[in-house]
Amino acid sequence: MNMATRPERIRALLTTALEPSVLELSDESALHAGHAGAASGGSHFRLKIVSARFEGLRLVMRHRLVYDSVHDMMHNEIHALAITALAPSEL
Repeated sequence: MNMATRPERIRALLTTALEPSVLELSDESALHAGHAGAASGGSHFRLKIVSARFEGLRLVMRHRLVYDSVHDMMHNEIHALAITALAPSEL
């Protein structure tokens, strides 16, 4: 049985896939209480991630890399993920 929390699992997946230099994840589920997605058990998260993997990529491709990293958690454990994805050169 996996005893890691949902945010810990998200962080682990993103760290493994994207080797970020910055990874800030906040759970904003409480701000969405009563929202239909919250009722399904999915959580709302805000992510700021900085990775060399994003260098030279358009925003849509950066988001695709993030979503691919947490794919198995989307729609059942993660209802919404607000992403700020930057390359190190953009800091």
